[in-house]
Amino acid sequence: MDDNKKVVTGFFAASSERRLEDLPRFMAHDVVDHNKIIHGEPDEPGAAFEGLRQQLAAFDPLTVQVDELIAEGDRVVARVTQRGVHTGSHPRMPEPTGRSFEVEAIWIFTLADGKITSIRAVSDRLGLFLQLGWPWPQAD
Repeated sequence: MDDNKKVVTGFFAASSERRLEDLPRFMAHDVVDHNKIIHGEPDEPGAAFEGLRQQLAAFDPLTVQVDELIAEGDRVVARVTQRGVHTGSHPRMPEPTGRSFEVEAIWIFTLADGKITSIRAVSDRLGLFLQLGWPWPQAD
């Protein structure tokens, strides 16, 4: 497995195992996460660390199973299955429902110097909202 794929699988393992202290091994300090689970999350450099912390607080357990990895140059694309239970609070999510979910997602990572510098993802948000019983968010 090439080095960039190892970084991405390490990132998912650390996230799934709730090892937040290990994330700097895989993510640059100024990583930008363009993925939005709820409207209003910032695309600011480094905000991804807090975003992941908040998502792990809201979903316990939260696991990401890597189903497929494709790498070319400085990019890695991961097709994954995300599973979790909505047990905790998040500033931009409804109150915990205690319900579980399973959705597919595609994550696109850009890497430099052995670290993730940019994250983009597309996931089955309709499926997530339906499984958790959340109302569909309204754009401002």
